[in-house]
Amino acid sequence: MVNSKNMMDYIMDYECGTLNDKQTLELFSHLIQSGMAWSLQGHYGRTANSLMSEGFIDKNGKIDWEEFDYHKLL
Repeated sequence: MVNSKNMMDYIMDYECGTLNDKQTLELFSHLIQSGMAWSLQGHYGRTANSLMSEGFIDKNGKIDWEEFDYHKLL
């Protein structure tokens, strides 16, 4: 689970491409909730917007695990 203490580790792992899909959603959920998605480089805001428009995360940063599980089955 992402929290303020390990967020930089998650960001570094995300940048290296070592996060799985669940960890990536948890990272972006935290970034949206904290407002950091909009203050980091543009990629983070664009990715957050994409995850929200696809229904994986709402505007408050809450993850829709049912949507995530549905797409895993496809």
